[in-house]
Amino acid sequence: MKTTSIAAIAACALLAGCQQAPQPETTTDAAGNTLVEWSLPAGAGAAQPDMSLAPDGRLLLSWIKPYDKTRHELQYTTFDAAGQWQWSPKTIAVGTSMVVNWADTPHIAATADGTIWAHWLQKTRGQDGVAAYDIIVSHSTDNGLHWSPPVRAHNDGKAVEHGFVSFWPAADNKLGLAWLDGRNTTGGAHAEHDGGDDGDDPAEGAGMTSLRAATINVASQVADAVEVDATVCDCCGTDVAVTARGPLLAYRDRTVDEIRDIHVARLEDGAWRTLPAVHADNWKIAGCPVNGPAIAATGNDVVVAWYSAANDAPKLQLARSADAGDTFAAPVVVDEGEAVQGRPDVALDDKQAWVAWLREDANGQSLWLARYAPDLSRELSRTRVAALQGRGRATGFPKLVARNGEAFLVWTDIVGGAPQLHGMRIVPAR
Repeated sequence: MKTTSIAAIAACALLAGCQQAPQPETTTDAAGNTLVEWSLPAGAGAAQPDMSLAPDGRLLLSWIKPYDKTRHELQYTTFDAAGQWQWSPKTIAVGTSMVVNWADTPHIAATADGTIWAHWLQKTRGQDGVAAYDIIVSHSTDNGLHWSPPVRAHNDGKAVEHGFVSFWPAADNKLGLAWLDGRNTTGGAHAEHDGGDDGDDPAEGAGMTSLRAATINVASQVADAVEVDATVCDCCGTDVAVTARGPLLAYRDRTVDEIRDIHVARLEDGAWRTLPAVHADNWKIAGCPVNGPAIAATGNDVVVAWYSAANDAPKLQLARSADAGDTFAAPVVVDEGEAVQGRPDVALDDKQAWVAWLREDANGQSLWLARYAPDLSRELSRTRVAALQGRGRATGFPKLVARNGEAFLVWTDIVGGAPQLHGMRIVPAR
């Protein structure tokens, strides 16, 4: 009886081991694209995602989630070139002073030497109770087993807001980063990122938010600090792509007349050069819309996506440059109308340009993905990826990366009152 029982148990174990894991849900849209559910290891409560493509082909995914009743943790993992998650999530940082914000989120990236870089925002004590926080950077040279002591990306020493960071590889072992900097402001001007009047009326002589950049190496030394643009929109995210002529930084500019259109600046031969507007929307708005641009590049080809509501006409636009950002063709209107929320992300390869964005109407919020020819001459497909339970800003910003001709999309939804990350892999029709 004992032998029989052991044999039966072994047989059951063998059978269980042979059972295949549940297959991801797969659908095909009207254009023939295959949408494959992409299961993420982030766990319940995860939000504020970031995703980037490493030089070795891995996808890096990070997020913030509650650690206990008073602290949050920044975690990450990687999705390898063979299509497997490489390990369980690893923790980068835990803290009570970590800023958790729907729009101003951490980033993760890798350089060619294998170093993984991450940043988060850390609260500091501002005057008269106004919001203030710093950009904190750390790196790992052993695939996340150990992380360097965190350092500030800026040395102004002012208790003001620093955030909305973008990363790019400055060298094989050096990271470039750009951010919005409040050192010239009165502080706390856009603490809640509420999109209302931010209080920085240039006619009243108040300081303006600036765009700054620097580099950091594996010795945690910050260098090459410079002001790229002295007057920019206070809380619209930045984005960067590396062209054949150097990093191209996209951001929402701001004039003394409160025109807040999308501009780019390129780092070439060691100096930043600000370039004309991607398109002259002439959107005049007294407060920050909290809706920055997205940019992607391959060689000298660049695409930029952005939201505008000039003349009270909300629209999402997509424009292409064939000369690394010197000039842009007339934009393509991807979507328009009151339902358009924007919050776009873009990806580009030699076969297509992808753009993801959010809509919200009386039926709820939805996540969309469109695919265009690389030169934007025609739309190849348009898909509603998901109907979301979340509303408003709770769903944050989706993240989109192209790899080997496919697109990977990550977004936040609200399920049972708590945030949760979802993912989709999109295989284009051949």
